[in-house]
Amino acid sequence: QVQLVESGGGSVQAGGSLRLSCAASGYTHYSYCFGWFRQAPGQEREGVAVIDGTASPRYAGSVKGRFTISKDNAKNTLYLQMNSLKPEDTAMYYCSVRGTWCPLSWTPADFDYWGQGTQVTVSS
Repeated sequence: QVQLVESGGGSVQAGGSLRLSCAASGYTHYSYCFGWFRQAPGQEREGVAVIDGTASPRYAGSVKGRFTISKDNAKNTLYLQMNSLKPEDTAMYYCSVRGTWCPLSWTPADFDYWGQGTQVTVSS
């Protein structure tokens, strides 16, 4: 059974940084795509960044240059380093995985497993 457990969320002032972690277990696929998504109250879940073993990581335009996705294969842990945070980054952040490479346009429907989420709150 695939399990994803996020951690690292919290409250920070605008301009600050946070690093989210996602401990993954139970997946055995050789090919994979890991992603970070976020959902603010009253809004749809949106993609933040994805990473797989075939290409460079990809980012949503709103976070490009500020966020960095990475994966430590030895620790089976996914990370999201978030710098220069803005109030509009406030949301619940979710880790996700699918058993094939990342699609060209990545939406929540493309992913099979989800963590429980970790809250990020950025104050102005």
